[in-house]
Amino acid sequence: MSAPELASFAGRPFSFYPPILGVEHNEWVFQDETWSEVRVANTKTDLQVWVPRRYLGEVSQIDKPVMIVGLKQELEYKGGALWPHHRRVIEIPAAARPAATTPPPPPPAPTDSPTERRIGRLILTSLVTGVLATFILVAFFRTHQQPNRVSFETVLQQDLGLTAQDNYHTIVRRFGPPAREHWKSEEGERQYLALEYPNLSLTLILMGADRKEVTYIGAKDRNWRTVHSVELPSGVSSDSILRALPRF
Repeated sequence: MSAPELASFAGRPFSFYPPILGVEHNEWVFQDETWSEVRVANTKTDLQVWVPRRYLGEVSQIDKPVMIVGLKQELEYKGGALWPHHRRVIEIPAAARPAATTPPPPPPAPTDSPTERRIGRLILTSLVTGVLATFILVAFFRTHQQPNRVSFETVLQQDLGLTAQDNYHTIVRRFGPPAREHWKSEEGERQYLALEYPNLSLTLILMGADRKEVTYIGAKDRNWRTVHSVELPSGVSSDSILRALPRF
């Protein structure tokens, strides 16, 4: 039953739903109507109000225990008239608001499958094996394919204050008599004299075409390594001669 048919059950009580706010008793009867409003009276009080038709909805088909007239909007009685009721939104104070929860951490990234892990380990093992094999091959060829290579060690050179002009007598005056002196064999165009000074850990070498005219060319240490060389009258160093000279 629609709103304009309220006049058809004049005298029969009904209730509004939702109830009109500001009115304690929700039971009404039809009184009068116009083209835009319907006047109803409360059965428990002398209150009469005009209800705009635009707010009236459907009427229930069942009238037990009471007929229901629907309202399209919740209404409120104040100031002698009906007004749409607007519920105020009460903002919760900041202190009463529930604390913001920390967002859950992102799910862990999917792990590699067992097959991918096995492939990764296989690749890593192959790389390590390849590097080790290369290192071993390089070491092998360096050791076995160059057996006669010459290795040079750095030798600390000593400044003995001697030159190619010093002879046996000037050396003895400076360092004293040697603990031992001996000649290399008389074969060859050059004669070599070795003067041993154990207290200095040195052997001084003299060279010349004649044993009476040998002059200083350098010194060797206990391991027969050259520790001092001089510039010869020809302008070249005596280092190459000393390195080629075998122990005697």
